[in-house]
Amino acid sequence: MLKHKTLLAAAALGTAIATGANAQDATADTVVATVGDTEITLGEVIIARTALPQQYAQFPNEVLFTGLVDQLVQQQLLADVLGEPTSRITYTLANEQRALMAADVITEIAETAITEADIEAAYAARFADAADIPEYNASHILLETEEEAAEAKARVDGGEEFAAVAQDMSTGPTGPNGGNLGWFGQGDMVPEFEDQITTLETGSVSEPFQTQFGWHIARLNETRVQERPTLEDMRRELTAQLQEAAVTARLEELAAETTVILPEEGEFDPAVLDNLELLEE
Repeated sequence: MLKHKTLLAAAALGTAIATGANAQDATADTVVATVGDTEITLGEVIIARTALPQQYAQFPNEVLFTGLVDQLVQQQLLADVLGEPTSRITYTLANEQRALMAADVITEIAETAITEADIEAAYAARFADAADIPEYNASHILLETEEEAAEAKARVDGGEEFAAVAQDMSTGPTGPNGGNLGWFGQGDMVPEFEDQITTLETGSVSEPFQTQFGWHIARLNETRVQERPTLEDMRRELTAQLQEAAVTARLEELAAETTVILPEEGEFDPAVLDNLELLEE
């Protein structure tokens, strides 16, 4: 009965908070439920809310509040059975507190250490000495034998349109569209094909050459320089890199001004990581 009344009171307070009533009077220390001598505060409920999976966002706050208080009450009832925390719990809490405090500092560094000027400077530096990256538009005729490739080359040299010869002779999937491969960059084609294309002049046709797919003749239709990503395109990546560098620099500063003693090599047997019995001592 006490638990039922407590939950009703918690639900009523949750509704009041959700609708804005008396919101100015509620603080993180406001008690929303008690279990024996233990008080459960609004702050604890809010933290529990932040740990819920994303799918719970669809539920109204009134429902979430009641459910979270119920969960915390049940956990406290069970925790009271244990009484004092075990060694395993103590070590876990120490690790969790350390991680949470470190995460807060990392967040502060990430939010304050990087300026817009830093991002712009990183973007400029990224492309300051970067060479232009060429892209190619080419067509090819794929054939099974060197003799057929030589015949196709002779027809093109004789004045026939490359696309027409491709439609007539090519065995590749691009044959019906005149052999056009569209735009591609370095590394997109097999090396033998790329070697041929990169040595051609715009509008010229290669001699027959072989790749793992068969025999080809190729025509270089057009070249262009690859468009560079904009600052906005790069913003997220650059920001993440700068933030990581800022955190690393701060860690190095802290390590330099703090006495840190690490275990000597061989001081501990790595197999000790599997000895869970130590946690029960």
